[in-house]
Amino acid sequence: MLERKTILATKNTPEIVLDPSGKIHIKGRSISGEVKALPEEVEIWLDSYLLDPGDITLIEIYLDYIGGFSSGYYLEIVKKIKDALSQNKKLVVNWYYEEGDEDILEKGECFSIYLGLPFNFILLKDPSVNNFDINNL
Repeated sequence: MLERKTILATKNTPEIVLDPSGKIHIKGRSISGEVKALPEEVEIWLDSYLLDPGDITLIEIYLDYIGGFSSGYYLEIVKKIKDALSQNKKLVVNWYYEEGDEDILEKGECFSIYLGLPFNFILLKDPSVNNFDINNL
């Protein structure tokens, strides 16, 4: 049976929570050079999940910084899931950004266009209020 997997954040990499209920949360910062490819543990978990995915897979992404090289990492996660899901399964991507952070919003919009997948863009007006709680699964 697939178990929940948590990869803890570092100062340069985000926290990733992979939940077999179909929820994937990514929160933190991603500095170029630190994240270049899917770690083997994420790849293995995704492959197992995609053998029997939930009816709805929810990916929530809240990154306060994304370095150039690490962008491909997040694209790969979403693309892998999108490509593997059958027509009767649904993929929802929530992309969180802070008020005034046009760079993060623009990065999400580019991802959405590149993947041909509509994202929900969620504005966090007051980042001190924990609107995005990665532990609230």
